[in-house]
Amino acid sequence: MSRRLAIDVGSTRIGVAVSEGTLALPLESISAADNAATRVIEIATEKQVTTIYVGLPLNLKGDFTASTQSAIDFARLLAGQGVTVRMIDERLTTKSAQQMLHSSGKKVKESREYIDAQAAALILDFALNSERGSLAGVALEDITDR
Repeated sequence: MSRRLAIDVGSTRIGVAVSEGTLALPLESISAADNAATRVIEIATEKQVTTIYVGLPLNLKGDFTASTQSAIDFARLLAGQGVTVRMIDERLTTKSAQQMLHSSGKKVKESREYIDAQAAALILDFALNSERGSLAGVALEDITDR
């Protein structure tokens, strides 16, 4: 199986996870600064990934939010670099990552960067489990702005 990358786009940080076989591993959190897309592409090149999954933050009803548009815009920056980008519904992944961290005895405030990377790993895990002969998620060109 070829490697995949997943990212959880936030306003401050972007969590990054990479696949190793069928495992989704938190990799790092990067600053959501102007050069973030360049850094994601560098990681993708370094890890030799074939697909980047970008978390699509929808509200609980499935509607777009301001965060949704930011994630789509970031995905378009990545796609403009010639990589395959797919959008994955990521509702509640950050909350799940926080709960996992809390249950392991760590404090959320001290581990925000890990939470972002773990949220990306949850997105990637969902994508990997969804792949059944074809890529999971929705093609970027099939996302229509609302």
